[in-house]
Amino acid sequence: MKQTKPLSDNIIFLDTEFSSLDPYKGEILSIGMIKMTGEELYLEIDHEGEVDQWVFDHILPTLKKEKIDRREAAEKILEFVGPDKPYMISFVSQYDSLYLYKLLGIEKNPFFRFPFDFASMMFAAGYDPDDFNKKNRKFLIELGIDVEKYKMHNALDDAKLMREAYLEFFKK
Repeated sequence: MKQTKPLSDNIIFLDTEFSSLDPYKGEILSIGMIKMTGEELYLEIDHEGEVDQWVFDHILPTLKKEKIDRREAAEKILEFVGPDKPYMISFVSQYDSLYLYKLLGIEKNPFFRFPFDFASMMFAAGYDPDDFNKKNRKFLIELGIDVEKYKMHNALDDAKLMREAYLEFFKK
């Protein structure tokens, strides 16, 4: 039987920007989260360590420089997510969830145990996942989304864009 609507609306769309693709040395620099209701959270986190050159060139210039420490960030995230174990949807959950677990500690994961990957959803629906982060953004334009209102590689804008794409996709 074909399912035409998602299993649950208890979803938080999440995006992180981090210092390195190397999970042994990378840390979250910023995190954006948005609930299905539109309630949002954006944090930039203190990081004094090394960053990859790509991050230096493309991510650091987008940050607002209003940083909080890791402990305060973890508290704000846990408070925002709440106790109901929402589903996490991120563009490539392998990175976002890993860096989130590094920040919070795996034992404090406030989400349902399986993070969901928006890139895999696109792939399953017949779209190239690379299209989400490319300048042409054909998939998003086909959904009728004004991509110009979102700043690429801003954690909150990426989470908001993912939410809008998800909602538009299920309307069609």
